Amino acid sequence: MSKKIFKFLTATKGSKNKSRLGVQDIISYIYLLFGFIIIFLPVTWTLLSSFKSKESLEKFDTRVFPYEHVTTIVENVGEKFLYEIPSENNQIVFKAGPTKKITKVATIENPTEIFEIEKKKLTPKENVRVSIENYLDPILRINGQERFLFFTYFFNSIFITVVATAITLIINSMAAFALSKYEFKGRLTFTLLIVATLLIPSTIILVALFFVVWSFGIFGSLWGVIIPAAATPTGVFLLRQYMLTIPNELLEAARMDAASEWRIYWRIVMPLSLPALSVLAILSIIWRWNDFLWPLIVLISDPQQHTLQIGLTTFAGEFDTDYNYILAMTVTTLIPVTIVFAYLQKYITTGIATTGLK
Repeated sequence: MSKKIFKFLTATKGSKNKSRLGVQDIISYIYLLFGFIIIFLPVTWTLLSSFKSKESLEKFDTRVFPYEHVTTIVENVGEKFLYEIPSENNQIVFKAGPTKKITKVATIENPTEIFEIEKKKLTPKENVRVSIENYLDPILRINGQERFLFFTYFFNSIFITVVATAITLIINSMAAFALSKYEFKGRLTFTLLIVATLLIPSTIILVALFFVVWSFGIFGSLWGVIIPAAATPTGVFLLRQYMLTIPNELLEAARMDAASEWRIYWRIVMPLSLPALSVLAILSIIWRWNDFLWPLIVLISDPQQHTLQIGLTTFAGEFDTDYNYILAMTVTTLIPVTIVFAYLQKYITTGIATTGLK
């Protein structure tokens, strides 16, 4: 399998003089490299920054490794940040007063002997330290992070994503089956109307959607997030276009064998549409898992109903924001989606390489 992947990634078209790399190959690799950087650079930065301390993030430390300013307990003084003086053979000192152009410092061995030095000659003493507590504190609810209910938020996110995706696949596939395999008056009109709803921004219907959820009595519950997003025009259009490739002769043969319409849909159309369903499943999982605005509106009143995305707002206060916890939990939320995509991507490949007939 690894050999096939390597062969695919290193495949080239070649040039007329039979050299391995042609102009098109070079342009293609430059384009792919540019896309790779654009997509993965923010993710890589988030991952690396999630292991940095809060102090480093507040200083906008752009270095790759997680450096931390070293501190020590000075007798009769307290905890102090340490600095090095390169011009004095890397002598270790701490600041004995406010930071100025000429700063007062003292050594750890003789904290009472204070001398002055230019601020620019002081270099912070730093060590590489991976801040694992950025992950452990919110998950285990320690060190002042008792308000972040990680496992509750995680369960709510999983429940909404799984149930909403299952309902989305069933409802959208039913609509696509009817619009692709049944001949009735107005079929094209209904299809165009469904596709036309993609032109309507979701924020425009938020107020109307709020009143609908409120009137049905599901405001403040997880079902208030699941039900409104059950049917999507993107899913209906995607599945309809794929189901059009399934030969009608298969369905007619099943009807001649006395198969019901439900049996045709469930035992023939659905299995043949597995690649398209996998694509829609990935899109639906990403939509539901990363959804923030609508769950915030519906679930804002009850913290026990919050999802992980809403839970991240716990770390953002009026005067202080814990960016280290936000980045760590953001990385945590990326893991389930990445696992699902890695599992379902083989079906996407199958959908590209084959038609609906197997």
